[in-house]
Amino acid sequence: MYRLRKSLIHSIQSSMKYNEKLMSNYAKYAEHKDLSKIRNIGISAHIDSGKTTLTERILFYTGRIDSMHEVRGKDNVGATMDSMELERQRGITIQSAATYTLWKNHNINIIDTPGHVDFTVEVERALRVLDGAVLVLCSVGGVQSQSLTVNRQMRRYNVPCLAFINKLDRLGANPNRVLSQMRSKMNHHAAFIQLPIGLESNCQGIVDLVDQQAIYFDGAFGEDIRYDEIPPEMRTESDERRHELIEHLSNCDDAFGEMYLEEKPLTVSDIKSAIRRSCLQRKFTPVLVGTALKNKGVQPLLDAVLEYLPNPGEVSNYGLREVQGKESEKILLDPTRSGEKPFIALAFKLEAGRFGQLTYMRCYQGMLQKGDAIFNVRTQRKVRIARLVRLHSSNMEDVNEVFAGDIFALFGVDCASGDTFVTDPKGDISLESIYVPDPVVSMSISPTNSKDRDNFSKAVARFTKEDPTFHFYFDNDNKETIVSGMGELHLEIYAQRMEREYNCPVNLGKPKVSFRETLVSPCEFDYLHKKQSGGQGQYARVSGVLEPLPPHQNTMLEFVDQTVGTNVPKPFVPGVKRGFLAMAERGLLAGQKLSGLIFRLVDGAHHIVDSSELSFFLAAQGAIKQTFETGIWQILEPVMAVEVTAPDEFQGSVMVQLNKRHGIITGTEGTEGWFTVHAEVPLNEMFGYAGELRSSTQGKGEFTMEYSRYSPCMPEVQEKLILEYQKSMGMVPEKDKKKRKN
Repeated sequence: MYRLRKSLIHSIQSSMKYNEKLMSNYAKYAEHKDLSKIRNIGISAHIDSGKTTLTERILFYTGRIDSMHEVRGKDNVGATMDSMELERQRGITIQSAATYTLWKNHNINIIDTPGHVDFTVEVERALRVLDGAVLVLCSVGGVQSQSLTVNRQMRRYNVPCLAFINKLDRLGANPNRVLSQMRSKMNHHAAFIQLPIGLESNCQGIVDLVDQQAIYFDGAFGEDIRYDEIPPEMRTESDERRHELIEHLSNCDDAFGEMYLEEKPLTVSDIKSAIRRSCLQRKFTPVLVGTALKNKGVQPLLDAVLEYLPNPGEVSNYGLREVQGKESEKILLDPTRSGEKPFIALAFKLEAGRFGQLTYMRCYQGMLQKGDAIFNVRTQRKVRIARLVRLHSSNMEDVNEVFAGDIFALFGVDCASGDTFVTDPKGDISLESIYVPDPVVSMSISPTNSKDRDNFSKAVARFTKEDPTFHFYFDNDNKETIVSGMGELHLEIYAQRMEREYNCPVNLGKPKVSFRETLVSPCEFDYLHKKQSGGQGQYARVSGVLEPLPPHQNTMLEFVDQTVGTNVPKPFVPGVKRGFLAMAERGLLAGQKLSGLIFRLVDGAHHIVDSSELSFFLAAQGAIKQTFETGIWQILEPVMAVEVTAPDEFQGSVMVQLNKRHGIITGTEGTEGWFTVHAEVPLNEMFGYAGELRSSTQGKGEFTMEYSRYSPCMPEVQEKLILEYQKSMGMVPEKDKKKRKN
């Protein structure tokens, strides 16, 4: 009895201590900082460069978590930011995860993003709302295909970045080669601000070139930082690299360049100020080094985030106001945290939480308190805020108010990704939405058990709402349900999530590629649509030219009205455009979408009584059908930029495989026993390549691919697609007609 009472008292005391710790943590993190003490950063990189491991170390050193776990750790716990069971099993990040932490009295909001190209929209929407980023590069792999994609996304949203060369402890680590690739492949003005002390198994610490000191990371987890003099054998190299850093800065920053040319003494604060100014303007990229797995270089990276990346007040964000009959007017948003200006926020990510839909938002202006009402600019619906939370991976921490610069989440808000929310609907201000790439792979999908259709429809409704690159539709012609996404892995992950989260196993069919149809040369049309069957008739005539666009615009459709006079009345021109776009949804050559075309409406005719917008809509459709009979058409297919990395002994077999798949080799490079092949291969030829590459390289080969462009497909592929389309439509191909005649 005494033991039971003692254990009960002990459990109550430990519970009280835990609650006290939670309350102190809550008070510490809930405190709203000044705007200059806030950083919103993203961790972005190519797959398997160490983003999630780096984020885990950041959370540990800032005191956000008590212990570190590995992405593929033996303890089966997994990294904090990989909260989904599938992420822990596969050892990859699938969904971007948000957290916030404190470092040197600064509040840092962090979004850890996936590296796989199939989940590129997660990176896209994270960079849309962030003020700065850390570009992680592997010291062995260097600048890889997804690194280039992330770099393009940063340029699109004008996001300043630091580069962190990770994995210095790996065999074959070569940060100098990575720096030269950043300059040649990414066109970055980049220079080291740190140097590694030793590489591979001899990695001991780093040299800070700005402060001119060595930094060592002692203790079991590298938490004890020791500053020392630069090792004698590295003084020459560090002096050379410091001089290179100063030269790069003088080229990027005018004020610093003048000081350098006038040979004025350059202090540490001068160099740091120049790095900050040029980094904020995206003219210079400071390069840091370390190894997150071996706990080296993470704390100096956090210091660099505070010193060189912008706070929300240093970034210009604009809202758009619609002006009648003119282009949208740009309005500079006020990020000050006074709360005087009306609240404006962007919903950048949706997720199904435990208590309904969770909507991730970034506040750009004003403040929001619990109990306030906000309006969705797109739908004009009013929502009352019952709960405001900030996120730490899958955990939520309630707050009473949020200010400009904060990343937060709301429950039960019915909206779409990219919607703008305001407290003043009369202001009529909306934020620029998020760029969403078109899906490139389609597969047929159906529930294994017909009884699971309810769960299947719930899963599809949720996933299509959460992920704008995941599309779902029913193909009436083929009588099958189709899902489209960014790659095979993308669709495979969603199929597994349907089984795990909705108890609905599904069957995925062979992938269908998004082909396109276009004209080879300009084709004139002159079509008269005339219908008279009692009552008001239909009369419309359209004439003009359907032309192919240049190859670099072959995914676009354009409509140009070149009519003069009143032969085609202006109110009926939109009907012609709608008819053209409606026909573009499904071509008559192989049933694919039309693209790379410009419809020039030159002339036409109308009837005073029988003409209407519908008549011209049908006339435009008839004109497109006419061009299919008179013009020369071709099929375009998506071509992927493929990057294959494998040991040197397999180079011949890899080249042969790519050639068999009608690939064009665009470049090769080799480093210390490994080679990398860059090629452009039609997507239609890439299915099943993962298994073939693994078997031919003893499991050592890796490949990544991303969409590059559309280009004309091979004649035999075009013939096969046309034949399949004719059979599916019940048409008799020309060959079969001849056979029947004979």
